[in-house]
Amino acid sequence: MRLRKAISLLALICCFINAARANPWNGKVVLQGFWWNYWNNNYPNDWATYLADLAPRLRSMGIDAVWVPPTVKNQNATGSVGYAPFDHYDLGDKFQCGSTPTRFGTKDAFLRMVAVLHANGIDVIEDVVWNHLNGAGSENGGAGGLDPSAQGNTQYKNFRYVCYVTPVGDGSAADYGARRGRFPKNWQNFHPNPDHNVEGPDDITASYFGPDICYWSGALGLSSNCSYNPAQSANYMRNGIRDWSIWLKKQTGVDGFRLDAAKHFEPWATQDFLWNLAYNAVFASGSNHMYAVGEYVGSASEIDSWVDAVNASNGGGYDLVGSFDFSLRGALKNMVSSSGSLDLGSLPSAQQNRRSRTAPFVNSHDTFRPVLSANGNYIGWDTGNELGGHIDPFDPRIQAAYAVAMAVDGSPNIFFEDLFDVGGTGRRWTHHPENPTELPARDWLVNLLWCYQKLNFKDGAYLVRWQAADLLIIERSAHAIIGVNDNWNTGQNATVQTAFGPNVQLHDYSGANGDIWTDGSGRATIFVPPCNGTNVRRGYCVWGPAGVNGGFSPPNRSTTQEWEMADDLGDSHPNSLGQGGALPANSTAMRTAGKIFPATGKTVTINTYPQLSSARCELLVFDNSGAQLTNVVGVGNLTLGYAPPDSEYETIKVHYTEATNASQKILVKVNYTAPTSLKPTAASFANLKWLTNGQFQFTLNGGLGLSYLVQASSDLTNWSTITTNTAPFDYTDVTADNPSARFYRGVYSP
Repeated sequence: MRLRKAISLLALICCFINAARANPWNGKVVLQGFWWNYWNNNYPNDWATYLADLAPRLRSMGIDAVWVPPTVKNQNATGSVGYAPFDHYDLGDKFQCGSTPTRFGTKDAFLRMVAVLHANGIDVIEDVVWNHLNGAGSENGGAGGLDPSAQGNTQYKNFRYVCYVTPVGDGSAADYGARRGRFPKNWQNFHPNPDHNVEGPDDITASYFGPDICYWSGALGLSSNCSYNPAQSANYMRNGIRDWSIWLKKQTGVDGFRLDAAKHFEPWATQDFLWNLAYNAVFASGSNHMYAVGEYVGSASEIDSWVDAVNASNGGGYDLVGSFDFSLRGALKNMVSSSGSLDLGSLPSAQQNRRSRTAPFVNSHDTFRPVLSANGNYIGWDTGNELGGHIDPFDPRIQAAYAVAMAVDGSPNIFFEDLFDVGGTGRRWTHHPENPTELPARDWLVNLLWCYQKLNFKDGAYLVRWQAADLLIIERSAHAIIGVNDNWNTGQNATVQTAFGPNVQLHDYSGANGDIWTDGSGRATIFVPPCNGTNVRRGYCVWGPAGVNGGFSPPNRSTTQEWEMADDLGDSHPNSLGQGGALPANSTAMRTAGKIFPATGKTVTINTYPQLSSARCELLVFDNSGAQLTNVVGVGNLTLGYAPPDSEYETIKVHYTEATNASQKILVKVNYTAPTSLKPTAASFANLKWLTNGQFQFTLNGGLGLSYLVQASSDLTNWSTITTNTAPFDYTDVTADNPSARFYRGVYSP
């Protein structure tokens, strides 16, 4: 610029986090972060990284938590979507079943995803399958999986796993039967067995999905043909699943759980596992606020009874679990499919009574099975495999359905294909998740999310203010009024009492209407548009106190993950991640715990807890190139703290310093903060202009929803931060006219 001021605009990258409002259990907005048979060509067998790249957009929308699919290895490792578990202790780190990664990704990518979502203020809800296993046998046609002594519909009930001391061999029956990985299973661990000699037709013992786990005390025994055949004791499966669930929470740092097929195993087993996850997982204990939702398909009363049965089991007295509200969902499906003839006033009575922890939902991967064109667009529906039928996200009345799901009590669940259009763009498998053009979000659902979070729906008592055939009005006391109308071409209105008080200005944050005022008695007339598209919103409006604005920026969250170094975990095969294994006897050989992905300059704290307190060990950290970053040496528990110079994978290793020690297990626990994005966008500047009063103004652009510092300098050496905000934003420097020269740069900030 030909001005007496030298203005230089530099765009530099650092790191940042910013997130959505965090709610108590009753109110978290949970996104189902996948669809059935999820896939993206840009992320082959790496959905974990896909979600990490999507995280900044989710934060900017107000998503509180993401539900991820089951992450344990299936026999069809990359072809299955996770609901046929094979090895509980393989999270995509072992080379077995023909693959190291699962369809979801490698263990490294999974743990990184958890940390990135946490950095964005988003919880991770892990889908767990406690009901069944599947796929017994080796990579060579199931060799070794069949036990000729087994009872029931299938004899394939020998489950043996690779581990650090027994990596995969030739895939023969002998090789498979000798694998010594943790938590092997035999036919007596499933239905039927001598202690519980039943296999259907009841829901608990039926083998609908594969060998059905039996949690009875006496469901134990030996294989008739596996050479690795450790003795089993009472409650083998109950103890084993409890121990695995705690290990999973400590290893990954996930925050809560979705319970698959909850109807098909005993409520007392559910209570056992959830109580221990909430209160007996040491540093990872989820407490009474831990999110846990069961997929129990039934009527409202049946689901309520299941919730009560879980909470009353094993002594009772705890509020541990919620449920997907299939009853309300059925009513919402009827509302949409009946083309406006459903009595809207009946919807509140369709919801469960046990609803403080319920999850109202509109669609899920089970209800939503489209038939797809070659580019992934909808061309029909696989109704025979849909649970209760789909609600088409292109159906205008889906907007009213989501308005109800968010207005009632519970923690609303949002389906991926409802929030994002992957069924009409032709880019289902080729889009980049961080690109809003390639993966467009539906504006109306983004609007409902904003209203829900900024007006704090769940902080207000649930009040039904109006019930009629075409009009339902729900107030969240003195926070929001949600109006719903399923009539196609006629708007609806009613005058209702509110808790806002007299003469209060109310704004319709849906954008459907102008402002109104309550009268001297606190009453207001609520106008709700029809569904035909003559208004910007179809069938809903959301009123709240005037003057609410802004976005979402909760604080950064760190992640704690713990690796257990033991010979029956991990895998030493060269095609595996090469992690795990106890420290070997009489050796100084390195063992790799795992990898972390910390943000630049953010403190990392590593603790080791050896089994033998007298052994001298060294803990080391290496950068992504293999160069050593830092280390600590000592006896007993070790602690190492440092600030990473770059945001990249770092590898943690441990070994003995003298070759005179016995073999031992060792725990490695790490607390760190990841970057908010794996793909930070450099800052750029636009609309540069001097104002007549000597002030300088510009717009800083960057990654959508990411935070940037604006820094100023007079010498290009010493920089000071003058503002921080979420891109894009405008800034006016009122002091620009003071120094003889003024340079600016934008810094992506963690």
